[in-house]
Amino acid sequence: MRKTAFALAVASMLLVATLAMTACGDSKPNRISISYVPPKDPELQRVYMDLKERRVLERYQKFLSPFQLPRTLKITLAGCDGESDAFYGDDEITICYEYVEALWTNAPADTTPAGVAPIDTVAGPFFDTCLHEFAHALFDMHNLPVFGREEDAADQIAAYIYLQLGYAESRRLIMGTAYAFLTEAINAELPSSLEDFAGEHSTPAQRGYNALCLAYGADKKLFADFVSKGYLPKERAESCEGEYERVQDAFEAVVFPHLDQALAKENFKRTWLRK
Repeated sequence: MRKTAFALAVASMLLVATLAMTACGDSKPNRISISYVPPKDPELQRVYMDLKERRVLERYQKFLSPFQLPRTLKITLAGCDGESDAFYGDDEITICYEYVEALWTNAPADTTPAGVAPIDTVAGPFFDTCLHEFAHALFDMHNLPVFGREEDAADQIAAYIYLQLGYAESRRLIMGTAYAFLTEAINAELPSSLEDFAGEHSTPAQRGYNALCLAYGADKKLFADFVSKGYLPKERAESCEGEYERVQDAFEAVVFPHLDQALAKENFKRTWLRK
């Protein structure tokens, strides 16, 4: 029975590898188009103009250019009839102006006691959300295997990608993302029933701590203050290195084959965030 099971496992691995190679053969980098859709709501006009002037989508497009895709992925900024959201479907990522406006509205007036600058409470979760939705696109376009919930896997892919940037930018993104999630958790209404925990996403608090954990697991020295200052509980910190390594192994196995190495190396050396 063991030999049979092992043989089946090997056969399955070979099949996955063959499919991945086939997909790679049809895939190319720089297969991303972008679009700023003027909002119908005049209240969102300021958000639309600011994002367009900052060339936010152009920077996002450049950042993702090393990833090889079998089809063109469209990334759109648009009004969503009052919904603060971002989502992927049918080869298109849509980021709602309402979501960006909410980030601006909820940003603190001054740098937080933890050292998170107001701009990072916007840039961090925005970048994290963009990469989260891009992870969904990768899973779909390349038919990648995912253990566990896809939403958790997308969170992990997003954090892993920007942890490959320089320390300063990685820290700004992680801290800004964690701030947004933990602030959302603090301000959220208390659950009225167990069904409030039935969503496909983990709770905001869990997502915030997961981001901090992956960063600490990536480099315990650089992110040592996450534990020493109490941002990340010591009990959770003990498992973070293993958590990061598992995400790294999964990324290298299923995403790395779809990455243009030369372009990726160039991109991860660049500075992407403004002060």
